[in-house]
Amino acid sequence: MASTRISDQLPPHIDPTQAPVAFGNRALPRLTLELQDPQLCIRQRALAALCDLVHDPKRAYEAIHKGCLERLKVLLQDGDSSVRIKTTEVLYLLASHNVGREAFLTWDVVAPLSDLLDEPVDACRKNMHRALKMVAEFPAGAVCMVTLGLVPRLVMKLPVEQEEIRALILATLSYCVRVDAMPALASDGVPMLRNQLSHPSPDIRRAAASAMVGISVPSEGKHKVCEEGVLPVLVKLLSDCDPGVTASAAGTIMNTAIITKGKYQALKAGAIPPLLELVSSEDRAVCANALRALTALAEAPCAREQLLEHLPLLKTRLNHPASIICRAAATAIRVISWTP
Repeated sequence: MASTRISDQLPPHIDPTQAPVAFGNRALPRLTLELQDPQLCIRQRALAALCDLVHDPKRAYEAIHKGCLERLKVLLQDGDSSVRIKTTEVLYLLASHNVGREAFLTWDVVAPLSDLLDEPVDACRKNMHRALKMVAEFPAGAVCMVTLGLVPRLVMKLPVEQEEIRALILATLSYCVRVDAMPALASDGVPMLRNQLSHPSPDIRRAAASAMVGISVPSEGKHKVCEEGVLPVLVKLLSDCDPGVTASAAGTIMNTAIITKGKYQALKAGAIPPLLELVSSEDRAVCANALRALTALAEAPCAREQLLEHLPLLKTRLNHPASIICRAAATAIRVISWTP
């Protein structure tokens, strides 16, 4: 009779890096050890298994407290590109959980992760920027990035990165400038952002416009927006098809129109007609920012005169279900109706 023979070779079409390496309660302790194994194949298998596990928040929590982050920090500098790609993917997945973002700060992961800004492999840089964006959404994470001096480095990467990664950088910067706009201003952030406002990609326009709102909050930012000729570009964006872009464009006009130079530049660029059109928008952020921008512009006598005939339109917003819009409309009407 024929005898049964079992081959030592894996079946064809099976990726050895995806083979199961541990199970049950022993999974993460064993994976933590295998992450530092000198054999490349074992490190790759451990990272592949870890990617699968940390989608689960409970597993992510366990991985962090089993010491995986310290091992992953070391693997960020691994000589094999596939290891670096998988390592940054694991870190991105961990950063998608609240417990992971907190752990990034506790275990000082942001600095070694940002060392990959000049990483030659696109997939690795993309994962790294996805992780940084996730951390920046956490207020303490944005503070950490500003403190580490990461903002100027991110600004300098804007002109040279591919589109998908550029959108991630802009999103990260939009969170960082809310914490402190000065580092971005000091590294020519305004002209860099202005160049992205007219980009064909809606993701890039949206992220750049959002960052411009934050950078225009301090007085230095308002003056820089005026000096760099950003307001005419923003007025064009008020007609953009993306509500996120129009809301941020109106928000930056609102911030910049606080200073006299900003008011008259916005008026010269023809900001009032498109802002009036946005007053009827059903998007809450778009409508509120348009009303506030009109309020700031109405402090100029020539703008008040122009806006007086549009008071009936503004009064239609007084009964809006959102209180923020009702208040903004009431303030706009009061400023426009004021007489010396």
